[in-house]
Amino acid sequence: MSELTEKSIRTLELPRVLELLSEQAVSAEAKERCLCMRPVDEREDAERLLNETDAARVMIGRHGSPSFSGVKPVAEALDRAERGGALNLRELLTVAGVLTAARRTREYFPDERQESAALDGFFLSLRGNRFLEEKIRRCIPDEDTVSDAASPELADIRRHMRMAQSKSRQILQKIITSPSYAKILQESIITQRDGRFVVPVKAEQRGALPGLVHDISSSGATVFVEPMGVVQANNELIELQAKEQKEIDRILAELSNDAAAHRRDIEDDYNTLVRLDMIFARGQLSYKMDAVRPVLRRDGAIKLRKARHPLLNPKTAVPIDLSLGEEFDTLVITGPNTGGKTVSLKTLGLLTLMAQCGLHIPAGDGSALSVYERVLADIGDEQSIEQSLSTFSAHMTNIVAILQEADSHSLLLFDELGAGTDPVEGAALAIAVIRRVRALGAKSAATTHYAELKTFAMTTAGVENASCEFDVETLAPTYRLIIGIPGKSNAFAISRRLGLPEDIIADAQAQMSGDSVRFEDILTQLEEKRQALERRETEAERLYRQREEDARKAREFREQMERAKDNAKSRGEAEAKRILKDARSAADGVFAELDALRKAHEKALLERGAVVDSNEARAELRRKLREAEEALSHPDPRQEPIPKPSRPIRAGDLVEIPGVRTPAEVVSADGEILRLKAGAINMKVKASEVRLIEAPERAALAQSGGKKKRGASVGAVPKGGVAIAPRAAAQRELDIRGMETIEAEGVVENFLSGAVMGHLETVVIIHGKGTGALRKAVHAVLKRNKAVKAFRLGVYGEGEDGVTVVTLKK
Repeated sequence: MSELTEKSIRTLELPRVLELLSEQAVSAEAKERCLCMRPVDEREDAERLLNETDAARVMIGRHGSPSFSGVKPVAEALDRAERGGALNLRELLTVAGVLTAARRTREYFPDERQESAALDGFFLSLRGNRFLEEKIRRCIPDEDTVSDAASPELADIRRHMRMAQSKSRQILQKIITSPSYAKILQESIITQRDGRFVVPVKAEQRGALPGLVHDISSSGATVFVEPMGVVQANNELIELQAKEQKEIDRILAELSNDAAAHRRDIEDDYNTLVRLDMIFARGQLSYKMDAVRPVLRRDGAIKLRKARHPLLNPKTAVPIDLSLGEEFDTLVITGPNTGGKTVSLKTLGLLTLMAQCGLHIPAGDGSALSVYERVLADIGDEQSIEQSLSTFSAHMTNIVAILQEADSHSLLLFDELGAGTDPVEGAALAIAVIRRVRALGAKSAATTHYAELKTFAMTTAGVENASCEFDVETLAPTYRLIIGIPGKSNAFAISRRLGLPEDIIADAQAQMSGDSVRFEDILTQLEEKRQALERRETEAERLYRQREEDARKAREFREQMERAKDNAKSRGEAEAKRILKDARSAADGVFAELDALRKAHEKALLERGAVVDSNEARAELRRKLREAEEALSHPDPRQEPIPKPSRPIRAGDLVEIPGVRTPAEVVSADGEILRLKAGAINMKVKASEVRLIEAPERAALAQSGGKKKRGASVGAVPKGGVAIAPRAAAQRELDIRGMETIEAEGVVENFLSGAVMGHLETVVIIHGKGTGALRKAVHAVLKRNKAVKAFRLGVYGEGEDGVTVVTLKK
């Protein structure tokens, strides 16, 4: 990479972005490599890096980032171990740290993943070595300790060392606590000198305690004596300490040899972990910047949407839209000072470099960039007193070097092209430089204040004007970039806002030529019209979005109403069919019983010469069922709406379900939900779906024996026959969900009695899962009922724990 390219990278502030990247990395090696990253110049390489960043970002969002905390350099230590050297405790723990990080990172990799395969190779290449990792951890718990568990020999040596120390301390303890030695001891303490246990003795009493003198205090008043009785124990301790160190050296050498034997795998794991650390740092930075992956184009074109400079505060930075290389290959940016021209130029160059480093860019979705072999920039004032370079000379030196390196695979950025010299000559030089750049086939963008360059851009195909917007009402820049319109420098407006006297501004305006004034006036009018048009377009777009939103809400509301209507109709029809089905089932049971009773009764009456005719009861019940079926299939469109009750419906009331024409008693009322009982049928309905039978009508029903005007009750037997109380056919299934346990027990008892009378062998009780209280109550009833042979919970397909299947005795 050339010196000019490196200089351009610094000018565009890529190193500052790389510093942000290094802050996201964990290991020291990854941080260093992040700072040294440089843009790639091949599209395939850039795509690969962006794929890695994509995969890392997705994995961070789903699983968090893997831990790289134990990744530290091991190459130097492993090299010494391979040459036969023994590693110290810290170096061995570093090796174990890399092995731990490799194992955990491999475990982090999901077996069934939905992420891109861009990182599969890295994760699958991690080998780890759990045996060596655990062996090092077992032997070395920290940087200062070799564990007793490192070897049986070391544990035995240390056990004998503790015994020797205990023996020495016991002897010394007797000396310092003995009254006979109190006068000769300086202090009643045990200390160490040269690794041996001693006691402090007064200098004048040194002969009173036989032993070896190991030290004398600085004042000479105290001598540190090792009593003769302790010498043997201390000698034994010294020998054991030597054995301990020898065993520790052997253990470290063994661990070092094990590490050296797996050197290649450990180093490969380390390098893979560092690369993964860098990749996940790119993913973390993408989240931090709220960045997106740019599309990489092959035609050298650029199209940025809502792009932000990554080093500016995202809360205050104004996004820009910028394009280059499609309809034009050169962009001339004009506008006032401090209006954002240079920031726009740097944003273009920096985002291009970031994409070529595999970084996501802070821009909107759909932003596209191209990969260039060289991104060269001349930005900023680089005048140098030491090199005798003025501002113009410094710029021109850079431009000369840029033109020497530029080709068709280059992106060139010029700030204040041609500035720092005579305006006429500077404008001419700027136009000539742009023409040379276009002849080389490079893409370029330049900022300027020269009106000649604005005119050149307006009259030259392939060159386009752009301007940094200036609010003529507030006399302040908005920092928005507008493609296709040249901008004004607005020097007079800015000077007026900064407090320059009006007479000086008027004098300056009088110095301008007529053509310049007319050109600036045209630009001002054009800008005012553009801003007004943009405001109208924004308002029209807002109204359009509001209209679309209102239409969407209206469609959703209409769909909800249609669904509610269909659901209500379906629920009503389903309820009516269920009631009709239950009634038909009950009628079939009644017919069966009537047949049996008729035969028995006829036999008895024939003996007395009488004949019983029960056909009328059967015909009456059949007629009522046909009426219910007809009402269900052909609802009466003239049916009156359900009248509102004069008072809230409560338990004990009689109600009528429209279309069924049969009174039902309200068993319980829970708000809008009513539990009804009509003969052998129990049901739940909403209060709004039934008609309350008021007091007068209820009295009339009581007087007529509860019969409705449209027909006799099911159990009636006309023509003087014997009245037979009807009994509903035995049901094979009972649903008690929602009942209280006390209520449910009675219902279950009645249900079982009916099932026994109906000669059923197996029945099902639906009690639901819930808390299990209802199930326990049901099972208690079943256990004490003598008609129950056995019972069990349901299996898959029967309702599982929510039902109980009961087998009855024959």
